[in-house]
Amino acid sequence: MTANDEIVLKPIGYLKSDLVYRYETPRQGILAGEEISVIELLPHQNFEQAVSQLDGFERIWVIYQFHLNNNWKPLVNPPRHTRKKVGVFASRAPYRPNQIGMSCVKLVKVEGIKIYISQSDILDGSPVLDIKPYLPYSDSFPEAETGWVKKNFNEKFEVVFSKEAEGQTTWLKENANINLVNFARLQLEFYPKDDSRKRISSSEEDFTLAYRTWRIVYLVDDDKRTVTIKKIHSGYSSVELNSEDDKYNDKELHKKFIAEFLNA
Repeated sequence: MTANDEIVLKPIGYLKSDLVYRYETPRQGILAGEEISVIELLPHQNFEQAVSQLDGFERIWVIYQFHLNNNWKPLVNPPRHTRKKVGVFASRAPYRPNQIGMSCVKLVKVEGIKIYISQSDILDGSPVLDIKPYLPYSDSFPEAETGWVKKNFNEKFEVVFSKEAEGQTTWLKENANINLVNFARLQLEFYPKDDSRKRISSSEEDFTLAYRTWRIVYLVDDDKRTVTIKKIHSGYSSVELNSEDDKYNDKELHKKFIAEFLNA
């Protein structure tokens, strides 16, 4: 092969997931919850035979494309463990020369050419390139050195919701399919006080996490290692909410939310 040769990869299917935006994804699939995603294999490719015996495995490797990234970076900023940039080949970051990702996910069931998985960090619409079974005897090396990545989870926080926040997040999930519960947990399990991150701001009393046009207000208890979500509120001011500009097409949703919870 020469440097100009191309390798052509064709998707075998696409992933359906509630994770739409990059900032909704966990750092690794094992940190995700039990929400179900579905790999929908392409029809008329004999993939019904290709998945034979797959349902006997508890975990599978999914090879896929980081389809939302059009450029790569030689150095990246890891989300935790270190504040220094590391080489992209020493990370799991999506900004790679060939946009290839791999995740070890939990296999829930196989129905025809639909493969149901959980504990996944793969975004909705990702082209799936290959699937392989996870084999503990050959794929797991728990004593291996992990470089700059810490092995323990001592710094992890438990994210809990107040009764008010539970009602608000449930309403948003039911009325707009916005999963703030999952987003808050993924963003705040580690370093919840780090207001140098662009989505977090702080005041004397509490912290605020931004999700598009929504704001999540929370408290941090370092002794109990807990983050308590107090409430959700609109990121629009009253002036902004009543202006004609509606970049995200969601101002009507915000008005309904405010009407629902203003006097609650």
